[in-house]
Amino acid sequence: MTPEDDAFEDRKKSQEARYKMEEERRFKVRSRRDKLAGMWAAGRLGLDGAATQELAGEAVIIGFDARGDADFAAALAERIAALGGAIGEAAIAAELPRLGEEARRQIAKEYPSALDTDHGPVGDGPFAKRKG
Repeated sequence: MTPEDDAFEDRKKSQEARYKMEEERRFKVRSRRDKLAGMWAAGRLGLDGAATQELAGEAVIIGFDARGDADFAAALAERIAALGGAIGEAAIAAELPRLGEEARRQIAKEYPSALDTDHGPVGDGPFAKRKG
């Protein structure tokens, strides 16, 4: 192998590791945001501890199947209605950015280093907010 080949392989591995790190972070933040949305909704409905955790878990599952934020908000609103509550899609959608930021902060704090050795901390990356 030539030095150019080695450099290309190193760059390729670096890009793959970065992609893996960013996907890991996105998944964790999205799942946490969905859990927080379920907890937020449970609080608005006046649910207790076990019921709150159940709705939070259901929200995460809803998030796995959702095709986007609007789909998530609609499905969560439907689940809330099935519980006898009334929180509209618009109210849920309006909370998602705030809950997403909180999820990002929590995940960055809980995972200050990467879960695997081939990439950096979960909270780092092009989508992390920079101080300055």
